This record gives sequence, C-alpha cells and structure tokens, in this order.
Amino acid sequence: MFRSINKLSTHLNNRYVMGTLSRGIAEQRSSMEEYFKDKSFIVTGASAGMGKVITGRLLAMEAHVFAIGRDIDSLPSIPDLKLTKVNVDIGDWDSTYKKILEMGPVHGLVNNAGVAHIEPFMETTQHGWDDTININSRGVVRASQAVAKNMIAAKIKGSIVNISSTISERAIPDHVSYCASKGAVNQITRTMAIELGPLGIRTNNVNPTVVLTKMGLIAWSDPKKSEPILNRIPLGRFAQPNDIADAVIFLLSDYSKMINGVNLYVDGGFMTG
Repeated sequence: MFRSINKLSTHLNNRYVMGTLSRGIAEQRSSMEEYFKDKSFIVTGASAGMGKVITGRLLAMEAHVFAIGRDIDSLPSIPDLKLTKVNVDIGDWDSTYKKILEMGPVHGLVNNAGVAHIEPFMETTQHGWDDTININSRGVVRASQAVAKNMIAAKIKGSIVNISSTISERAIPDHVSYCASKGAVNQITRTMAIELGPLGIRTNNVNPTVVLTKMGLIAWSDPKKSEPILNRIPLGRFAQPNDIADAVIFLLSDYSKMINGVNLYVDGGFMTG
C-alpha cells in the first residue's frame, strides 16, 4: 500500500514538474520589435554609415530617436515626428554632457560616433591621436555619464551599446590611434557594466570587422589591404551596416536583459582563428 502511495506521489510530482516546464517553454513573449515602440533612444554618429542605419531601424519600430551628429544637415531627414536631430560634437567634453543631459531620460544609448586617422606608427600625429581618443573613447564616457544620470533619476533599467571593433584586440598596420581608442572602449564598457549594472543599466560592446559603409567600400577597395583580413573570416565576407544594426537592436532590447559587459563580435568568425 505504501509503495502504491509512493508511486502515486512520484507520478503526481513528475506531472507537476513537467506541467510547469511545459508552461515555461510555451510562455508567450512579445516580439523583440514591440519592445521599442514609443521608447526613446540616442544614437551618436547618426549622420552616415552604421549610425544612419541604426537610426532608421529604430524609427521603423516606432521608437523616438535623438540622432546626434557634428553636421546637422547630414543627419537623417525622415518626415517623422519621432526623430529629433541634435548637433553635438562628441569630442567636446562639456557641451556633450550638457546637451545630452538636456534631452532627458531615454531607454538606450548607442555610442557609434567615431573617427579613424590612418597613420603609420612612426608618422602618428598629435592631432590624429587626440582627435581619435577624444571622440572614440572619451566621448563614450561623457555621453554615457549624461545618459546614465538621467536613467538613474527616472529609474529606467536601460541599455548602453558601445561600438568597438575587432582591432581593439587584433592590431593592424597604420591604425595605432584607432586600435588604442577601441581597446580603451572595451575596458570602458567592462567598467561601466560593473558600476552601472547594480543600478539596472546594462552596457555592452558590438565589435565589428570591416563594415562596408560608403566610406568602408572606399577604404578597403584595395585587395592588397583587404584580402589578408578577408582570408581570415570563415564566412568569407565583410559586414554590412545592417549586420551591425541587428546586433545593436538585440543588445538594446529586453531579449538581452541578462547580457552585461560583453564583446559581441560581428566578424564572421575573424576572432576565432
């Protein structure tokens, strides 16, 4: 009798566990795209390339986007009330903080603004070095400080996505300032993840390989320059701007709400070899 009761108890317990697991597996979730509707985001470097594509993707999902650039005339001109164009020089420490703080709370920030001065190590100039570090690294810190302050005040559990690079870890010739600036971004992101994570703010990197924007097509058109990198990419191609936008959208969304402080390589496997 006791054996029968024990079997019945075990059977009922297994049914309960399986039922709970089944409900968990079948749990309905809204689509990733629905998360963005009516939320606000900031995209720096939105005038061209990846920044313009990311801005367009966010607008298509009915998000409000503050599109930041140094040349306001080059920013996206989309007839949409949810687009706010803002002229900000991310390399300027004081005005960057002031202007971004004035935008008020947002749900996410994409630190995409960047420059690249192509100079051999022995010919690296002070201007090339300072401009690259100011925009690519220091600008990330300053923009993120303003955004994080507003998020904390509004109790928003937001997401900050920094655009780094595979050459933050694998150097290539003629890019000493760029490699250094993106290596700094990796460590900035990790530090932000540690300090802002307990406040509900996630920080992650997207680390692309060569991206074939209009400028990228020109810069990497010489096979002597492009083939050594391309030959190390198992997928056999460079990235398109939408490949980067896909990764950014994922990291901004609540589909990545347990991801914090990572480098997400969008490189076709370049970093594996």
